[in-house]
Amino acid sequence: MATRTDFTSEEFFRDPATAVAALRASAPVVATRFPIVGHVWVTTTYETTAQVLKDSSTFTLRKEDGALAGLQWWMPRSIAAFANNMLTMDEPDHTRLRNIVDEAFRRRAVLEMEPHIRAIADGLADELFASGSPADIVQRYARILPLSVICELLGLPAADRPRFIAWANSMGQITNTFGFLRMLLGIGKMRRYLEERLRVARKEGGEGLIAELVQVEKEGGRITPDEMVSMVLLLLGAGSETTTHLISGSVFELLKYPEMRDWLEADWNRAALAVEEFLRFVSPVQFSKPRYVRHDVELGGVALRKNDRVMAMIVAANFDPASHPQPERMDLERRPNRHISFGTGIHFCLGHQLARIEAICALKALFTRWPKLRLAVRPSEIHWRRRPGIRMIEKLPVVPNA
Repeated sequence: MATRTDFTSEEFFRDPATAVAALRASAPVVATRFPIVGHVWVTTTYETTAQVLKDSSTFTLRKEDGALAGLQWWMPRSIAAFANNMLTMDEPDHTRLRNIVDEAFRRRAVLEMEPHIRAIADGLADELFASGSPADIVQRYARILPLSVICELLGLPAADRPRFIAWANSMGQITNTFGFLRMLLGIGKMRRYLEERLRVARKEGGEGLIAELVQVEKEGGRITPDEMVSMVLLLLGAGSETTTHLISGSVFELLKYPEMRDWLEADWNRAALAVEEFLRFVSPVQFSKPRYVRHDVELGGVALRKNDRVMAMIVAANFDPASHPQPERMDLERRPNRHISFGTGIHFCLGHQLARIEAICALKALFTRWPKLRLAVRPSEIHWRRRPGIRMIEKLPVVPNA
């Protein structure tokens, strides 16, 4: 019998700890219905979540015939093309594509970007209230910072950033049919634009990851033109959307709990430790992509059959008391912190260093510039978008209070 849980409800997003505890009480793996995906098993413990993510031979992203677990028959070809990236690949294609982008990332020296990322964050913090007060942290700060960084990392012209912000906004507003259609339109525009940027890079070279991916391609990296475009789309989307909601969720928690903010502001060397707890507690990415069960298997004592579909519930793992004592309590000094917000196994997030640096810089810049920043509304008036799988605050209005 399938468990009925609304994974897009306000209740689920506002208090995930309570919601996943109720599911965990049923079983380590439960059958449910997930929006768009349909009938699927979901993990509810750290152990079962990690097993699904690590065992890529049993839990595969594609069927033996190559069909992708998360795609439905009615989805347009543009979605299928976008989905055809290394995050949806099993071996050996995953390693082939991962090695190509790993090589490009190594050339960029992500850790050396921290001073520049902080400078971007300082500039955005300075302009936060330029259009008046209150200001929405999500749209005016948390979204623009990672998008600006990934545009620079890719080597896209500064003049093109406004259109990318608009496209990114369309990607983040899939709450109904209209939002889905807007996303399709945005993907189409992004795809055509990136195809042109790749053409220019092949002809003229240039700076940034796009040019470096092209160079790896020229040096013999095996990648098709469609895979190249999907790779850049993936880097753009994964490199901005999830970090946006890590930043906004972290700011929200600090504004709710001034004593934690005071503790952090007293010594910004604590920021890296705090961000690890924000990654666990905010859990911006709540579920993995669906996977097929390649053969009959027992997972957490539950029998799964060949061709069943299963999703690793990352937020459940992050709130499992077996791995995180008192998981419902945000503890910025938590050690050890075994969160799996970046996943685990072969699909461990390529951009984990970049996301951590951006979150640290975002918090430092914001609260250094606006030390008395306050919410413009009560915490109970903050709402989350009804988008399954990602925990995203809709608006976070703040005032300088100075």
